Amino acid sequence: MSRKLIPLEVSDASAFAKSLRLQLSAHEGLPSHLQFLNMLAKAAGHGNFQSLRAKADPADSEAIRPTAVPVADPEIDRKHIDRVQRSFDGEFRLMRWPSRRTDQITALWLLWSQLPSAMEMSEKEVSALLRDRHLFGDHALLRRELCELGLVSRTRDGSVYRRVERPMPIDAATILRQHSERRAN
Repeated sequence: MSRKLIPLEVSDASAFAKSLRLQLSAHEGLPSHLQFLNMLAKAAGHGNFQSLRAKADPADSEAIRPTAVPVADPEIDRKHIDRVQRSFDGEFRLMRWPSRRTDQITALWLLWSQLPSAMEMSEKEVSALLRDRHLFGDHALLRRELCELGLVSRTRDGSVYRRVERPMPIDAATILRQHSERRAN
């Protein structure tokens, strides 16, 4: 049986390398072949290697699809995007903490996008920034969640915070793009 080629596209090589380095540093010892494939796929913004492989299936290729019928991106969940967007006001502040964990994670990615990159911040600076970006009065929850999700790193004593550069999930990137387009109009 011949081996199927699976292409891997990366939109930002720097973010890809940083994500891969972070995953490798957190892994004990040398990863197995499958673990390394999963790390590569995650660094490129996919859930795991299996989801990357599913996208490379020839049955899903653009060459086979009819060109007259527009094809929606299968990764974008419109209902999820609409739910998360309703949690933000016109100034892109989080009005309420979503009840679904998937919505919470997407909201955290959107808050992450508003943190300055490549800049060390104190706990007070991060708290002040988060206070300005939400309306439900629990900046500590947001700060903790950002750290637990691995979107923000902090020193052991909590004195220095830094945004961790990672590729943004497609749903969060779609919301951010739509928000930018609305502001431009």
